[in-house]
Amino acid sequence: MVNALVWGVSWIVFRQLVAHGWHPLWTTAIVYLCIAIFMLVGRRQRLRGFAARRGLLLLAAAAGLTNVGFNWAVTLGDVVRVVLLFYLMPLWSVLLAWLLLGERPTPAALARVAVALAGVVIILKTPQVDWPLPNSLPDWLAVGAGFCFALTNIFLRKQGAATGEQRAFAMFVGCAVVAALAAIFGSALGRVSLPRFDGSIWIAWALLLALAFCVANICLQYAVPRLTASAVSVIMLSEVVFASGSSVALGAAQMGARVWLGGALILAAALSAALAPPPRVP
Repeated sequence: MVNALVWGVSWIVFRQLVAHGWHPLWTTAIVYLCIAIFMLVGRRQRLRGFAARRGLLLLAAAAGLTNVGFNWAVTLGDVVRVVLLFYLMPLWSVLLAWLLLGERPTPAALARVAVALAGVVIILKTPQVDWPLPNSLPDWLAVGAGFCFALTNIFLRKQGAATGEQRAFAMFVGCAVVAALAAIFGSALGRVSLPRFDGSIWIAWALLLALAFCVANICLQYAVPRLTASAVSVIMLSEVVFASGSSVALGAAQMGARVWLGGALILAAALSAALAPPPRVP
């Protein structure tokens, strides 16, 4: 629940940093770089373990793209809309498990995909658009981040032989490197503003974000081995509640009937997927 709370309200800190001249790409790069360096202090074998497993590089890239997309999206768009589009896990998980793990989708899984897609169509189809497709940068970032999040989970399953510290370090390094590359490339094109170092309030917000992410990761690492996978999945859906409540209260989102109905379908599909029995191992 602490992990879900941190991610559900992280948009507040990101927007505060944007107000002080820090683009979310630069913020993500610096925060995760600090966390990765902190993990290396006194434990350099983590880096050797990371470099020895090529599969961890794929995990790092997927985690990095997830964070870049989500962190950028929640600073630009309607927070509830972004979080709901991000949680298209039933769709992406079924497709990726089929392609990468050879798990054929069951009729129940295909039904969940249909329900999730119906929710997306309801959310995206407005009177101003002819086709229910993402029609803004936050929409595309949220959908892409959700896809990469599902890909991250697939790579986590495939890297079961690695230690929890190696996987966590890979994800932190990936977030720092991918965000840094995106920020540098965007700044070179003039699309991403360079960070402003005037004043000191941005340091406090950045430290708060880094501390929150560290606490969230510690809570997750402690909880996951002690809970069933279905329990973890259901609890993580509370991120939608935290994000929705905080964003509506602070005026960063609008909850119309279309969002309520579409979000209910997406969450119903995600909840059904979380409670479904694991696939049989041949």
